[in-house]
Amino acid sequence: MGRPRSGRSGVPVRDDTEGNTVVNEALKELLDLLDLEQIELDIFRGRSPEERIQRVFGGQVAAQALVAAGRTVPKDRNVHSLHAYFIRPGDPSVPIVYNVERLRDGRSFTTRRVVAVQHGKAIFTMSASFHVLEEGVEHQALVAPQVPAPETLPTVQERMAELLGDHPEMREMLARPRPVEARYASPLTWEAYHDPELRSAKTNVWFRYDADLPDDPLLHVVLAAYASDFTLVDTILLSHGMAWGLSNVMGASLDHAMWFHRPFRADDWLLYAQESPWSAGARGLARGEMYTASGELVVSVVQEAMVRLTK
Repeated sequence: MGRPRSGRSGVPVRDDTEGNTVVNEALKELLDLLDLEQIELDIFRGRSPEERIQRVFGGQVAAQALVAAGRTVPKDRNVHSLHAYFIRPGDPSVPIVYNVERLRDGRSFTTRRVVAVQHGKAIFTMSASFHVLEEGVEHQALVAPQVPAPETLPTVQERMAELLGDHPEMREMLARPRPVEARYASPLTWEAYHDPELRSAKTNVWFRYDADLPDDPLLHVVLAAYASDFTLVDTILLSHGMAWGLSNVMGASLDHAMWFHRPFRADDWLLYAQESPWSAGARGLARGEMYTASGELVVSVVQEAMVRLTK
């Protein structure tokens, strides 16, 4: 399939197998969430989706914070790393204010610090570094895992349909439109919960934003940051045969770090290869690499999460 096209209204679209136009309303909503309101110099305001959720999705806060930082950086500099801490749960019913601090503007590197605030308290902090594109030595020691092509794999909805049984809340959640299309090349946590032989410390997931996106490099980095928080904690659970909604466990991201190595497009398939090397003391570590379909390493991710057993 060639590069998808945009609809007249600016809503991202692709054509389905019968040639009909498909409008991804969930992605349109996400792009609207990332279009922050500037309320003062280096101060931005973001909102959350109108959903029945108890706390703001961590990937959303990270993505919005990165947008805020990027709005204060010259266009010739691309983000190459971020380091973030999730301090308090976000309240989805009120806006989030992002305060950007300009720590450094050098000849080739720019550094920003972002604090996300709700109810007068910091809920999230991020340091992000931007770099002018330069020539340098190149190598890639890591090799992308050999997994089936995404087009040959079923969707998450198709795989989960046989497992849900009488879980109406999970069925409702799964049926909601999503901005990110994901296809697993490894067991789901729900599958490993029912079959101990499927337990593993590794997860491979193909993902893409099923739409025609602008060429803005910051947007593609921001969307990768948003997607990076979806499945990392699941890799920790998969090691123990645990699953959300089935096991007595609660989790939350504690910190999150990303390094962006090469330009990429988030509307092309990316393979997110993840593993969990350790968990103990109600915490777990997970790390991942994102590869293009041709095997280029474009993003590295590390996250620590709280994984707490409940009664």
